[in-house]
Amino acid sequence: MTLEAFAPSSPLTLGVELELQLLNTHDYDLTPYAADMLRLMRQHELPGTVVPEMTRSMIEISTGICQDADDVLAQLTPIRNALVASADKLNIAVAGGGTHPFQQWHEQRIYEKERFHQLSQLYGYLTKQFTIFGQHVHIGCPDADAALLMLHRMSRYIPHCIALSASSPFVQGQDTAFDSARLNSVFAFPLSGRAPCVLTWAEFTQYFNKMTATGVVQGMKDFYWDIRPKPEFGTIEIRVFDTPLSIERAAALAGYVQALAAWFLDTQPFTPTEDDYLVYTFNRFQACRFGLDAMYVDPATCEHLPLAEHILRTMDAIAPYARSACTLLRDSVTRRHNDACWLRERHADEPLLGEVTRQAALRFRGAALP
Repeated sequence: MTLEAFAPSSPLTLGVELELQLLNTHDYDLTPYAADMLRLMRQHELPGTVVPEMTRSMIEISTGICQDADDVLAQLTPIRNALVASADKLNIAVAGGGTHPFQQWHEQRIYEKERFHQLSQLYGYLTKQFTIFGQHVHIGCPDADAALLMLHRMSRYIPHCIALSASSPFVQGQDTAFDSARLNSVFAFPLSGRAPCVLTWAEFTQYFNKMTATGVVQGMKDFYWDIRPKPEFGTIEIRVFDTPLSIERAAALAGYVQALAAWFLDTQPFTPTEDDYLVYTFNRFQACRFGLDAMYVDPATCEHLPLAEHILRTMDAIAPYARSACTLLRDSVTRRHNDACWLRERHADEPLLGEVTRQAALRFRGAALP
């Protein structure tokens, strides 16, 4: 298979995908209602799409092409409202969050789609353990070479994205001590992690051709990288975000990515090299484990500093490009409070994780909660 040509797109346009949990309203465990939800959602005219995901208790919503964070929110709002209305008809609920707090992976069932069953045959139990929930953000790039440059510049800020979005502290009924336990499941796949540090599309095409020649890779979908090019859209796709508990936070995270990308294009702040990845895995782990309380090693200077401090410095640098998108996130960083913290606070008040999940579903609906 040959690599697709990099399609033209408007620079800095956005697209957002959210993987969401379908819950019963008895104990708020996952429930296999994806097919029913898709049937009901087809009755709504929506700005984006709604599609199945790996297992039957998941659903994915996507926006169309958006101009900024406000546009993302404007598109997510009617999709969310239609989801809630459809869920009410089925007497189920919908929630964000990177993991379901107490579902058992072996109880999940693969959705009836050929690719999902092929992946199940290849990856075995890992496929059902992939009942995890992420937000993907696409950012439009001027051309293929610019996309690779943006991808590798963005890699320095992957810990920011993880800590700001972290919403998966619980797995199978236990507090994992991670703010984002979800990414541990992603890292189990053999083609996960980081993209190779090549900065031209010609070099990337050579790499892709070598990988397909091995028979390990059939197409770009086989790479589970933290950031990957999406040539058919003319974008790069950032894939490390946990699904937030609210669409407002999802839109703000997209706005943060857009502001970073605009800053890159306008100022060309640095040229990435392989050395940028010397501390990549360490910084990634820190953000997953400790969230906004993580430590960060600046790959340019080797300075060690609190991740929250580096995020605030970055927000100052990108402020001219951020519009209002970073207001919610800046407050979160200042208070060292992400969605993982919110879930733990609910659990401290209410030991039953089913009740924590019920409150997360209310938050997704837009209910005013602490």
